[in-house]
Amino acid sequence: MPQPYSLLFCHAAQVLTLAGGPPDKPLAGTDLADWRIIEHGYVACQGEAIAAVGPMSELDAGRIGPDTRIVDVSGRVLMPGLVECHTHLVFGGNRADEFQRKLQGESYLDILAAGGGILSTVRKTRAASDEELLQSALHHLEGFRRYGVTTLEAKSGYGLDAATELRLLQVAQEAGRRQPVRVVSTFLGAHVPGPEYKGRPADYLDMLLAEVLPELNPTEVPFVDIFCEEGAFSVDDSRRYLQRARELGFGLKIHAEQLHELGGCQMAAELGAISVDHCDYLSAEGAAQVAAAGQGRTVAVLLPLVPLYLRQEKYAPGRQFIEAGLPVALSTDFNPGSCPSKNLWLALQVACLKMGLTPREALAAVTLNAAWAIGQQANCGSLEPGKRADLLVLSVPDYRELPYWLGENPVAQVVIGGQLEE
Repeated sequence: MPQPYSLLFCHAAQVLTLAGGPPDKPLAGTDLADWRIIEHGYVACQGEAIAAVGPMSELDAGRIGPDTRIVDVSGRVLMPGLVECHTHLVFGGNRADEFQRKLQGESYLDILAAGGGILSTVRKTRAASDEELLQSALHHLEGFRRYGVTTLEAKSGYGLDAATELRLLQVAQEAGRRQPVRVVSTFLGAHVPGPEYKGRPADYLDMLLAEVLPELNPTEVPFVDIFCEEGAFSVDDSRRYLQRARELGFGLKIHAEQLHELGGCQMAAELGAISVDHCDYLSAEGAAQVAAAGQGRTVAVLLPLVPLYLRQEKYAPGRQFIEAGLPVALSTDFNPGSCPSKNLWLALQVACLKMGLTPREALAAVTLNAAWAIGQQANCGSLEPGKRADLLVLSVPDYRELPYWLGENPVAQVVIGGQLEE
């Protein structure tokens, strides 16, 4: 006799399952928009897992017991919890003063020369206590949860020395333990060379390889990331670093093609990177090469709020990426310098407006493909029996309204691991 459902959402106007694509790789090409939507459907949970999904006409009433919590979501959309696959969660202070200076015409390089930019955040982060950093991270995670984010990747990268980088990873993991949003850690010590290594990027990477990576456990910090760009790390230095990280058992990520097309994305895909991020300057030809090199498993994580916030004209050509067969995900890139926003819905909307994604493609890009981009596809990203019961009740009756109501948060209720978060 099967157990009664613990939680049942019924009479949904639409259930966005994100199911129906290939089981062994992220959604690409036409598959990105070809997943199943159930009209007038239900989602049933048993404990922490999804037990059943389907149209109301197929609901097994025999599994509704006296203790089943029934939630009528008539006129509303049900969908998987959002997966936020690229954030810089833990940092000290903010850069609101620099935002004012930028608006008054100062360039990023002028601000950097005056000790601002990333170096400003590094100073504030190094000076902050673990408790201050933890409270800041918890505050931001609560904000993400209100937007419907149920799983989130958190990068280090604002310490730029061995001790602080290790602290940032520990703070992110502790923040994950203290609240319901699941946190996946990425080591981004190779953000830019630390200020003590100015002009010596290779020496800085050697320090990370000798003093930090051996201290990390890939089961706790599954990914190593690097910023491959002029002024950060070259393609050759990035390759050497990522190769060594792979030998140590880490999954690979890269920030690449944000400001120039240097070939970092293709290099990382050839090494088996799980994602290549930013990609604003990746050409359609380059995207096809990345898709081939990554055998359809390397996800391009696009970050549309960054060029918006930096007032840049160049956005990643997402439509061309999709046509080239490259899997695409979306993220905010939440950070204090180039995107102090936790609104993943706004990122989805700007991707539709500026990168050529359709609403269905954009929804796949913030759920299932985002889960693939952080190795969480077996746990979340779609509404399928056996997966974790992470889902959202939205205050709209049709998914096509999601990119339409610009800047609005459509989330009415959040469920994480079968627990309805009030």
